[in-house]
Amino acid sequence: MKAADVRNAYAMPLTNPAYPPGPYRFIDREYVIISYRTDPDALRAVVPEPLEIVDPVVKYEFIKMPDSTGFGDYTESGQVIPVRFNGAEGVYVHAMYLDDDAPIAGGREIWGFPKKLAFPKLVHEGEVIVGTLHYGSVLCASATMGYKHRAVDTADVARSLGKPNFLVKIIPHVDASPRICELVRYHLEDATVKGAWTGPADLQLFRHVIADVARLPVLEIVSAVHFIADLTLGMGDVVHDYMADPA
Repeated sequence: MKAADVRNAYAMPLTNPAYPPGPYRFIDREYVIISYRTDPDALRAVVPEPLEIVDPVVKYEFIKMPDSTGFGDYTESGQVIPVRFNGAEGVYVHAMYLDDDAPIAGGREIWGFPKKLAFPKLVHEGEVIVGTLHYGSVLCASATMGYKHRAVDTADVARSLGKPNFLVKIIPHVDASPRICELVRYHLEDATVKGAWTGPADLQLFRHVIADVARLPVLEIVSAVHFIADLTLGMGDVVHDYMADPA
């Protein structure tokens, strides 16, 4: 293998990458998002500068992805936090747990998604949508929502999906010292929201040493939305380099 061949590689392992090159298109992506108020001090402890907290609110997400280009069929669960950056509103992706190796590797290596291997599920049980997150055998999150109680404006959901998303991408050097530490921004593109609903919801988070979703405790449920969408995961850009500006 020539050096030029190595330079043209896009992911590891060199001769058999863990995921194909993008773009990544998602069809019939099903979301349940429960927004809740949390402890402001706990929130400030996990949201990095230069992002600014909008309100002490967390959006807990369950996402079922049955048709994902290159990644197949998988489910994800995690927490995102409404923030501002340079005056523009968006969300900071704080934690994500999923059950498929390829999007874990691709998400971490390309954008810096904070992904870990776990066992989230989103299922319909009669008149209730149930979301659970297990890390190994331990239940870490449990959500329930009434099924399609009231339709909501799909245009509003699409506008929300269009807001910028922020991540902290961290890659160490071979001696384990920091090499890449960046604030990354990306967008969800070409989104078509096929249906959206709201209804009563509840969410419980349980303490776990590795899947520490309970670090941001549930104080009050604010709202819940359930929707189906097709969309493309856009590539990212670096908006802040923590290594170049350590302050």
